[in-house]
Amino acid sequence: MITEAAAFFEDGCGRCDRFATPDCSARLWRDGVLALRRLCLDAGLEEAVRWGHPCYRHAGRNLALIGAFREDFRLSFPDAALLGDPEGLLEKPGPNSQTPSMLRFTDAAQVAAMAPAIAALLAEAKAKAEAGLKPARAPTEVELPEVLVRALDEDAELAEGFAALTPGRQRSYVIALASAKTEATQSKRIAKYRDKILAGKGANDY
Repeated sequence: MITEAAAFFEDGCGRCDRFATPDCSARLWRDGVLALRRLCLDAGLEEAVRWGHPCYRHAGRNLALIGAFREDFRLSFPDAALLGDPEGLLEKPGPNSQTPSMLRFTDAAQVAAMAPAIAALLAEAKAKAEAGLKPARAPTEVELPEVLVRALDEDAELAEGFAALTPGRQRSYVIALASAKTEATQSKRIAKYRDKILAGKGANDY
């Protein structure tokens, strides 16, 4: 997995065997993700890496995350619940997600057309971070295991997806992890469940 954000735009995230090949999603959408990068940097955000993806931070907070997938590329906002989004541009990551938190693109021209609106969302996210505001989190009845807490701290996109789950779906992952005897096994399960969490599904959903 990459450790420098610049590597993503050249070779991808390093999480699959398509890394640094012509078939890599980051390369397929290179013009688009570079356009998103310029907007984030022009907003004065600090560039970092979270889970192999470029993450843009301010005031100690993860504010935006760029992702490239087979069908599209995206800009996600971990604290989207704080954003006004007057144009209704944000979409839900998955059908079961509670909060619209991402912009989805299939062409670099879409980024150019939406640039003013994207810049406004980034500026609002930056201002909310400077003010120390955080979105309300739904209370959970089950305490999260430490290994899951660490994974969420280290992966802004995963934290966003997990926070958007219903309390019942969050509990399903806590229960699934509880049966693992070691933290190493729990970590492997979290990695396996990542795509389901981002899709807004519970551990037992199909």
